[in-house]
Amino acid sequence: MTIKLPVLLAAAPLFALAACGGGDGNSDAPAVPVAAATPPAGQEWTQVVSKTPEGGFVMGNPDAPLKLIEYGSRSCPTCGAFGREGMGPLEDKYVKSGKVSYEFRDFPVHGAPDLGLSTLGRCVSESAFFPILEQTYVNQQQIEDKLTAPEAQALLTSLQGKSPTEIATAWATYLGYVDFVKQRGVTEQQAKACLADPKNVQAVVDMAQKGSEDGVTGTPSFFLNGTLLENTITWEQLEARLKAAGA
Repeated sequence: MTIKLPVLLAAAPLFALAACGGGDGNSDAPAVPVAAATPPAGQEWTQVVSKTPEGGFVMGNPDAPLKLIEYGSRSCPTCGAFGREGMGPLEDKYVKSGKVSYEFRDFPVHGAPDLGLSTLGRCVSESAFFPILEQTYVNQQQIEDKLTAPEAQALLTSLQGKSPTEIATAWATYLGYVDFVKQRGVTEQQAKACLADPKNVQAVVDMAQKGSEDGVTGTPSFFLNGTLLENTITWEQLEARLKAAGA
């Protein structure tokens, strides 16, 4: 087994749910406006979704001059706020124009509990990935309530020494995420098979390791054309960066 980045599987602080986000600031030098692009016939750019070599899912024009990457956690309240407030206008105003592509990469900032959410959230079709991600953020309070319940600490203790797949399965089940995806087209058999496959869990760890190597220390963290956008965790802040880059 090649699982690394032990912090993901350690007894991460369950109750530090605000411990996401961060950064110190970049300058917003004006850029030349970028041109819009026509999507494939019969489609909008938001319907063009593919999996990336890094393990993320990207939406939009593959040749977009502005390539936005988010490292996010499905249980992070700051990510949830961005998801509810920002994903709609990001898609409607910037991805649909063909100017911006948007890639999401899971970063389990809350350790073991996030591992099940991230693993199962990626075992869906390309067309279902972003709708399920957005609906996760809409329903995020239910996850937060379970994470702060006494049962969560008991579960964390009971999983000490268990395998990564057992940990992922237990948390996805306890947090209600197995039932959540079942209501959205994933059968229980498919969900359990996804969580039981070490390759799926390893993919989440590898993606988080890549983020850590690139400087991610909290979520959400945004990269625009390969540059980490410091002090950018809200939609208002991110839109200012996109406009400054010519979107």
